[in-house]
Amino acid sequence: MVRFIILAAVISVALMIYTLIECARSEAHQVRSLPKPAWFAVILFLPLIGATLWFTLGRPLSAETSTVQGSKAPDDDEDFLRQLEVWRRQQQRDAELTAREEELKRREAEQKKNQSTDRPSKEAKEAKEAKEAKDQKNKSDGNGTATPDS
Repeated sequence: MVRFIILAAVISVALMIYTLIECARSEAHQVRSLPKPAWFAVILFLPLIGATLWFTLGRPLSAETSTVQGSKAPDDDEDFLRQLEVWRRQQQRDAELTAREEELKRREAEQKKNQSTDRPSKEAKEAKEAKEAKDQKNKSDGNGTATPDS
């Protein structure tokens, strides 16, 4: 019988110590029913009953989930998903900007090419007009060296 009382006392003390440590580790705003100091008093003055009351009425509900909340999968984290969306939009804007720049460069190159091809054609037209004027002059002079136009 004495052995049973000693065993019960050891179990009671171990349970009380475990309950006090758990109460101390829990955050004050998560403790239910009573404030934290009141739970310490209940656990100390009523060892078995206090521990039972702590586990049923005072213990935070999310004791197991509080450690799990710190590590989320990337697809469950709203901040990560929001940042991912911002990154995707920035990539899209950069791609559009690059495409616009390439289009402008291509257009400028085409305009320069057209301007450079227009200049010789203007010069060719001027040379042709000068040749025709010279031919007309030769006809009117009567040299006969000019060939008639068909």
